[in-house]
Amino acid sequence: MDIIDKNQSSWNRKYEWKAVTLLSIGFGLVGLDRWIIAPLLPSMIPDLNLNYQDVGYIFGALGILWGVFAIFTGSLSDRFGHRKILIPAILFFSIMSGFSGMATGLVSLILIRSLMGASEGAYCPTSFAATAFAAKPSRRGLLQGIQQSGFPLFGLALGPIIATQLLLVLPSWREVFWIVAIPGFIVGVLMYFVLKDPAKPSQSVSLPKAVPNNKNNWLEIIKTKNIMICMLALFCCMSCIFVLGAMVPLYLENYLGLSPQQMGLVTSAIGFGGFAGQFALPGISDILGRKIVAIISFAGAAVFVWLFAQTGVNINYLFATLFVVSFFCLGNIALITGPISTESAPAGLVASSIGLVVGAGEIFGGGVAPLIGGYIAENFGIENVLYLALVGVILGAIVSLFLTETAPKKISKLSRAV
Repeated sequence: MDIIDKNQSSWNRKYEWKAVTLLSIGFGLVGLDRWIIAPLLPSMIPDLNLNYQDVGYIFGALGILWGVFAIFTGSLSDRFGHRKILIPAILFFSIMSGFSGMATGLVSLILIRSLMGASEGAYCPTSFAATAFAAKPSRRGLLQGIQQSGFPLFGLALGPIIATQLLLVLPSWREVFWIVAIPGFIVGVLMYFVLKDPAKPSQSVSLPKAVPNNKNNWLEIIKTKNIMICMLALFCCMSCIFVLGAMVPLYLENYLGLSPQQMGLVTSAIGFGGFAGQFALPGISDILGRKIVAIISFAGAAVFVWLFAQTGVNINYLFATLFVVSFFCLGNIALITGPISTESAPAGLVASSIGLVVGAGEIFGGGVAPLIGGYIAENFGIENVLYLALVGVILGAIVSLFLTETAPKKISKLSRAV
């Protein structure tokens, strides 16, 4: 049975954990397929005759298509359900990941990665909404954090290690893409048998103080102050972490002179730190409140981006500082796109609201920011890209000051105090 009614006497905890596990693995594969290219770039650049600006184009095109499709498919899943978006999306982006290994130059690589970005953009907000539907409200922040933590764990932690180790045993970088594409087909089949849709997709999540809305009203979303602030805050987060994810492997290997395996180890800190942050920060915000955790996280990321930029060839310090940057920055991404966007959304427009937040963040933070980063690296030196990331998180701390608190426990305490 593919449809489930949430108006039941007891919470379906068995489905909750099965669904969250699959959605987490699926989003982890989104991260793996998206970011496996970064540690392979030092090998790809001479083969495909690329430069640093071309790298910006590759990541920027993927981010822009991701953002556009996140906006529109989020609204479609509100109307037609989650399964019809999630299952085709995971199968298609897995195919595109494999095709990346068949690229013959810049144009073909941009085309393939753009199509992959479109399908990953479709998966992203729909999977967040599906997790919100499956999760008990008191665990929503924690479970949405767990679901999103798969992205940095697979893509940014294990990805660089997997890629650089596979390069030692495979004929070339091309075969790596096909190997990492295989798990997506398996997870897609499992989702077909496990995932369920709400009985009424437009009412998939019930939130306090939400305005009833029976149709997909973009104006209602845009009028919600917190959603607009979330869009700006996510842009700031992504300007930091996605620029670092794209350029740090090249910075470490070409500027600091690390070996490919050393580069893979240091770069994995982005993933391990992000995994810890996306797991921990939304859960902590369930207790302390969303706003204060967001502000502290932006400030902490700013401090450690600066420290990373001052670190020379010291593997341990590079790893440690990059770990903390990612802990705060990717943790904030999970917090903003998960519980804050979910709890701020008008009723019946949860996936649409998340899609708008993710889409705007991707278009500018995941699309435009890497283009700017590529230009800086090519014309002023790749080491100066780090300061673009620093500016992003400083601005994020300022933007977060204007958030309205949404954590249920925090709001309940404030109501009792009044």
